[in-house]
Amino acid sequence: MRKLTYVIACSIDGFIGGPDGDASFMYPHVVGEYAEYLRTEHPDINPTHVRRLIGTDDVPNRAYDTIVQGRRSYDEALKGGITSPFGHLREYVVSRTLTESPHPNVEIISTDPVGRVRELKAEDGPLDIYLCGGSVLAGELLDEIDELIIKTYPIVLGTGMPMFGSGFDITEFTLGEVRAFDNGAVVRTYTRKR
Repeated sequence: MRKLTYVIACSIDGFIGGPDGDASFMYPHVVGEYAEYLRTEHPDINPTHVRRLIGTDDVPNRAYDTIVQGRRSYDEALKGGITSPFGHLREYVVSRTLTESPHPNVEIISTDPVGRVRELKAEDGPLDIYLCGGSVLAGELLDEIDELIIKTYPIVLGTGMPMFGSGFDITEFTLGEVRAFDNGAVVRTYTRKR
């Protein structure tokens, strides 16, 4: 069984974006040893155009071969004219409004995202599935998430888009690796208690 890993950047107070979902204010924190860590330890999670810029476009996928993301996350790429932002992975976009895929590498999941993710997890393969967000989708898929990689930046927003857009439900995870960086970023890995 393959794992579904939610890799997400957030503020100290747990928001992944402002009230409108914009998270561009986090970009200035991707510098120095932290940027090098992401480049070398997590090359799969970078969009394909970023991989080209940082010289990892020819690095084989190490952890993931599939990405699932929400429509709002995907729209960020579309705004820049990028129709296959993660061309190095199999791409799935969950959307109830996008009826046709703008790229042959992108499959639209318009109904039953939980069922489709369960099918993806049941596939044979050595690599796992990367959940890129957003908040509502992560809330819908919470029961399917096996691992969290939370990249916390040294900022407080006060309000905004939560990490999980779902109702109240206690779901326990076990803390694994914790890495702190000179820019104040902290990366924590959690495994789902089953």
